[in-house]
Amino acid sequence: MKILSDFSLDELKKELADLPAFRAKQVFDAILQAKDFSELKLPKKDIETLKQNYILKPVEIFKTLKSRDGTKKYLLKLSDNNIIECVYLLQNYGNTICMSTQVGCKMGCKFCASTLNGCVRNLTAGEMLSTIAVVNADNGKCNERNFTNIVLMGSGEPFDNYDNVVKWLQLITDKAGFNVSERNISLSTCGLVDKIYDFAKLNFNITLCVSLHATTDEIRKTIMPIANRYSISEIVDALKFYIGENNRRVVFEYCLIKDVNNSKQDILRLKELTKDLKCHVNVICLNPNGGPLKATTRAEAVAFVKALNDLGVSATLRRSQGSDIEGACGMLRAKTLKQN
Repeated sequence: MKILSDFSLDELKKELADLPAFRAKQVFDAILQAKDFSELKLPKKDIETLKQNYILKPVEIFKTLKSRDGTKKYLLKLSDNNIIECVYLLQNYGNTICMSTQVGCKMGCKFCASTLNGCVRNLTAGEMLSTIAVVNADNGKCNERNFTNIVLMGSGEPFDNYDNVVKWLQLITDKAGFNVSERNISLSTCGLVDKIYDFAKLNFNITLCVSLHATTDEIRKTIMPIANRYSISEIVDALKFYIGENNRRVVFEYCLIKDVNNSKQDILRLKELTKDLKCHVNVICLNPNGGPLKATTRAEAVAFVKALNDLGVSATLRRSQGSDIEGACGMLRAKTLKQN
């Protein structure tokens, strides 16, 4: 069955050509407001026809955890009973939705729980749009936008689901839909170089973030299998091309791992690596997932960032949110799958 949220409003009018055009608009509004068929104000015969051929609400809330800091962690159930994660963060500069792009992940990064059970499948553009709609509706009036920013930093590698992510970007920024500014969207990749080049040519004004997490290829290979395919120098070259095409600052995500990537030499190599790039370094404290990797202390992370700043590197330490509800990527899903 087709997912109605995979269609833009114009596409929906063509898809539902047997219905009056204003019916397609009613269906489109129901998608954005996370409504089901029972809430549609259409003739019963039209609803029955739609039910036989389409899925209106492909994402449902399965479980919600709320942190002491107001962060909400969602487990969402898809129409095929797979589950994904999403996080709603309360922030001074605008509430943020952190969303997934795949059911699981196959990148195999050793510090991330998203990959523990592999990748089941890609999300469609409509499932990603429905994720936003469901979480938005749960945090205020469903006919209003109750968030400012979206980050594609949940489970999955966005560029491993390239076509659906590009279609989702078109849907989420559509003036007829949620009308989210491209500048309020961040996409995180572990560094699929060929896709960075492809994406640069589309001229989206989003913030591109690269999960770096090491300053040498040798270290990176021990924690990120993708490093066996693409070197750091290849990633840097791709980012130079991206910046040249879009004139947008890129972000390096750097998860501090004790005795792996937090030495003075790493600080110096980060300065050298970033010196010719319009970029920022986002330092992250590791959320241990039960594996052998150990986190630095918060004080060590603060000192790491200060050392970078002293060398003239633009860097900040990411504020930790939702740690009491397994807020990091994949942790809640992995625990739920293990329990069930």
